[in-house]
Amino acid sequence: MPRITILETGLVSPKNRDIHGSYPQMFEHLIGAADASVTFDTVSIPAGEPLPDVEGLEAILITGSAAGVYDAFDWIAPLEAFVRTAHDKKVPMVGVCFGHQLIAQALGGTVRKSEKGWGIGRHVYDVAPGNGLIEGTRIALACSHQDQVITPPPGARTILSSDFTPHAGLLYAGDTTLSVQPHPEFSVGFALACCEVVRSKGDAPDSVVIPAEASLAEPLESARLGGAITRFLTRSA
Repeated sequence: MPRITILETGLVSPKNRDIHGSYPQMFEHLIGAADASVTFDTVSIPAGEPLPDVEGLEAILITGSAAGVYDAFDWIAPLEAFVRTAHDKKVPMVGVCFGHQLIAQALGGTVRKSEKGWGIGRHVYDVAPGNGLIEGTRIALACSHQDQVITPPPGARTILSSDFTPHAGLLYAGDTTLSVQPHPEFSVGFALACCEVVRSKGDAPDSVVIPAEASLAEPLESARLGGAITRFLTRSA
């Protein structure tokens, strides 16, 4: 059975965790729907659990987080070193949102808070033709972020893009590392909860939050990206 090690880099609030689950639980549901044979281990960085030995891992998934990859947390540099080792050893690895940004930064890209502000709600991304992973020409997904990959690492190919997020999905040199900015693991309910958090903190004006909430009445294509991520992480199993 394929086994994926999930690195939890952020915590869902207790209120929302009771309703929607933790980030690892969201990914287990997403990936399990695509392949019920997959099993999971979770390493919780916020809980102080140590990073595992890359040598013993079949596949790696790095979750989202409220942290910024440029923040001065003492666990950022070791996680970047872990990413570089996994990438060099060609262990299948996927990063989502914070994970996307962390992998890009670790491998030589540039990440910063975007002057475009918050991206929340349902966004539609162009899919690069012939990418070999994600079918179709466009895909609609939930997102929740201010930070963006501004410059991809050398050798990385942009496979998802939009006007708001030009480098929303990256396939890295060697084709064993993939990262995406949007959240295929988010349910509509949790995406709406993220909009409410942004509103309650005053991080974005109603002119951003209200259309974002309304956009989530339209269908999300999370399962399509979830299937692509599952195949990417399990193809060598």
